[in-house]
Amino acid sequence: MQNRDTISLLKECDSGTKMAVTSIDEVLGRVQDSDMKSLLSESKMHHEKLGNEIHSLLIEHDSEEKDPSPMAKSMSWLKTNMKIGMNESDSAIADVMTDGCNMGVKSLHKYLNQYQDADKTSKDICRRLVSIEEELCKDLKDYL
Repeated sequence: MQNRDTISLLKECDSGTKMAVTSIDEVLGRVQDSDMKSLLSESKMHHEKLGNEIHSLLIEHDSEEKDPSPMAKSMSWLKTNMKIGMNESDSAIADVMTDGCNMGVKSLHKYLNQYQDADKTSKDICRRLVSIEEELCKDLKDYL
């Protein structure tokens, strides 16, 4: 059913944007390099803007938002704080964020394949989110 796949894909994208914003917020205050800090802030803004679009579409479809699972949030927090706790450098932060971007891209491609009957708009949003994640990952390579 197209509507069900559309809603499911939008919900997964919603969860992904929230996870990204939370992850960026976790590390932003620890970043030393001003260019890296700007890069992360800009990416956060892109995620928030896309998240707002997703929320509007979910409302149009009479659906609720989706928060990241507590397990995913806990695992992300634990990995971030353990890695950065041992080495509080911009390189360590870039490493953690790159891993997160790669996990996000992998998940989003999985959802695109899983929800093949989703409408064009939701697929385009998912691809835009993939693009944001890939761009951040590419830009962070300079800090690894």
